[in-house]
Amino acid sequence: MPEERPTMPPVRLRTDAELARDALAAPLLARAVRLARWAEPGKPVASGGVLPESELRAAIELLGLSGDEDGPEHTAQAWQLAVDTGLVEIDESEEASGAAAAAESDGDGDGDGKGDGDGADGAAPLGDEFSALAISGEELRLITEGGPRDILDIWLDGFETVLADAAAPDLGDIAAQISEGGELDLDAIDWNPEEEAEFLDGVLGNLYLLTALDEEAAAASVPLPALAASMLVPEDMDEPTDDILEEVSEAMVRLDDQFRLLAPTGLIDYQPVDEALIQEVDGEGRIQEPETAEELEDEDVSRYGMVRLTPLGIYAVRARMIEAGIDAPAVGDLADKGADILLDALPGHPEPAAQAEAEQWLARRTPEEAARELLAAARGDDEGAPLRRLTCQQTLSLVGTEAEPALREVLDDRHLGGLARVWLAEHGVAGVPEPPEAMVFWLTVDTLAAQLATEGDSAELRDLVRGLVDQSGSFFDSAWRVDHPATAEVLEAMGRLHPDKQAAKEARKAAFKARSRA
Repeated sequence: MPEERPTMPPVRLRTDAELARDALAAPLLARAVRLARWAEPGKPVASGGVLPESELRAAIELLGLSGDEDGPEHTAQAWQLAVDTGLVEIDESEEASGAAAAAESDGDGDGDGKGDGDGADGAAPLGDEFSALAISGEELRLITEGGPRDILDIWLDGFETVLADAAAPDLGDIAAQISEGGELDLDAIDWNPEEEAEFLDGVLGNLYLLTALDEEAAAASVPLPALAASMLVPEDMDEPTDDILEEVSEAMVRLDDQFRLLAPTGLIDYQPVDEALIQEVDGEGRIQEPETAEELEDEDVSRYGMVRLTPLGIYAVRARMIEAGIDAPAVGDLADKGADILLDALPGHPEPAAQAEAEQWLARRTPEEAARELLAAARGDDEGAPLRRLTCQQTLSLVGTEAEPALREVLDDRHLGGLARVWLAEHGVAGVPEPPEAMVFWLTVDTLAAQLATEGDSAELRDLVRGLVDQSGSFFDSAWRVDHPATAEVLEAMGRLHPDKQAAKEARKAAFKARSRA
């Protein structure tokens, strides 16, 4: 049999138009678009599209980053993004090379393109030949003339290049190693490209999962120590060892660097680690640890870094998961599916997502049509039927009184008559016939079977069982006769859950009778 794909909880996505606006507002892409428009007449560059120093200075000024000490780095990153995404194209033909040389000799530089030393950060060294011409690319036209999906595709391409850079080793380590031995040894710089990429994907996956499981909690940022620990501390470890804590500290430093690089893409909102907390130990960065738990509580935890996925980040991580073969649904995916698929899927959704999914499904149908489709899908004696009926009842609670005719049609149905009466009563409908006793007991067993399927032996179910028995002292005398596939299983569960020994014994006896009867 083929291996089942991993499945994530559903997430709510913004519309493509909203996400496209977020993408265009992200600092990195916004700068890249401005640079692409600036390059439209043609800019002389070195091989591979590297900006000459004079042009880099002009680009820094264009972006308003002249007073920023990181201005050259931010500008070089934006230019590289423009090249990587096709917003800027590099023409290295003979004709372009001649035009680049002519433009350089006529420009503000030295004329011959030569000089002493290296260029500024992100610029070509002054001695490089300017052998290519940078011009605006076809993707720039899509920014203004394309649709939201075109913009998102461009943004995703750029995000992928930045993510790859974030998982790359420190360039300083590479340069030092090459200058020492002339060869690059990845083991010597303690970097495994696959492991590093997998770790970063795992961190983003944890942020995504948090968002999917609890939208309210995800609106707040996650402390970086907790995020790093979620990747490194084993679930069965009550107290992290010193070695694990050291790994967490190293991971926090690494993630701090990576998140600083990713934040301008719009993927995350990130408050960096306070640099005063970073210290160098044996040539590696470490986060200073508070000496006591009380000190950590007293200290502002935000100093250790805070991060959350933005709506654009949720969209991006989901896209990567789908590409990796993970089932990552979005709320609304089921809107055009049948009621049977909806009722099977909703129990696995977090509550807010389940309600949103149900509301979108109902919006595609009239109340009466929706009710008929849901009720038809809720029938059955199979193992999953009780949970389908409970989910049907919950979904029908969102439907108005226009659905009344569909509910009245099933009043005499063995599977649906009980839940139909509940719905009609809750909506204040008059003229609803009293249910026969057999139907009341059948609905009770069906509801308990559904609760067992979703919650197991929970405290809520324990209270429900106790309440049922307290209301009817002779409950077990009749319950074992209920013609429901789950009768014996439900009675056995009641025997486990009821706190009164005598009542629990009666439940077990009733369960035995139900099995004998079957």
